[in-house]
Amino acid sequence: MSWIEAIILGLVQGLTEFLPISSSAHLRIVGDLLGGRDPGAAFTAITQIGTEAAVVLYFRHKIWAVIKAWAGALPIGPWKNTVPKSDPDARMGWYVIFGSIPIVVLGVLLESWIDTNFRHLYITAAMLAGFGILMGVADRFSKRTKELEELNPRDAAIFGFAQALALVPGVSRSGGTITAGLFMGYSRKAAADYSFLLAIPAVMGSGFYKLFKDGLSEDAAVGLGPTLLATVVAFVVAYFIIVWFLKLIQTHSFMPFVIYRVALAVLVVILVAAGAIHAYPVG
Repeated sequence: MSWIEAIILGLVQGLTEFLPISSSAHLRIVGDLLGGRDPGAAFTAITQIGTEAAVVLYFRHKIWAVIKAWAGALPIGPWKNTVPKSDPDARMGWYVIFGSIPIVVLGVLLESWIDTNFRHLYITAAMLAGFGILMGVADRFSKRTKELEELNPRDAAIFGFAQALALVPGVSRSGGTITAGLFMGYSRKAAADYSFLLAIPAVMGSGFYKLFKDGLSEDAAVGLGPTLLATVVAFVVAYFIIVWFLKLIQTHSFMPFVIYRVALAVLVVILVAAGAIHAYPVG
């Protein structure tokens, strides 16, 4: 991968990670169009470290409040029992941990499929269209009255399984969790906020795992230098996308994203059928 291609893919990652349109699908498609090869699951996971760093920066005050309250509500440790267990931020800490379990377990169990079979572009197209329509239905018919203070263990588990679906390119981490939140009656802002917070441990863990497992090896699909450049670019772009997206969804529906997903799915099928891009990943 050239440095210019790395910058382009970093831009793609930063632009698409927090929009409900699947960043992994876009990296898979654009990478194939640029160089005729899939940049790989490792490249995708590592560049997501940059986008999650943007989440940490944007939500830094909320994250710190959750960590302090969670630690203070524990029965052990230097701050034990200094915060009531019923404190919303303390409960949020447990919900983020609880909701992260599905993607960790499934990510380990299905790692070989995530790196290969799941990256077939016909699967990507089906996920783009299918989950796009689901998101549209949820946004149109959900009540959208619940806020994060009403989050409970059952809902956290559902959010977690929805996030795990994003292991398949085309689903979208934010799209899957936001759709699940809407179906459960959460507001767009509440679903998006929890989606971003829930992604931090899973994406950071996956990114650093792939970095030390594949990113530093000579057999990695993309060199370490271009991967790190793409990660930095993704961080800068993602921060501004977070600010814009969270303002947008307070006054607008998800319908433009639904239309975009379905249109992209159709385009992918056409490009594959025409031989312009590879259906199976090419390393």
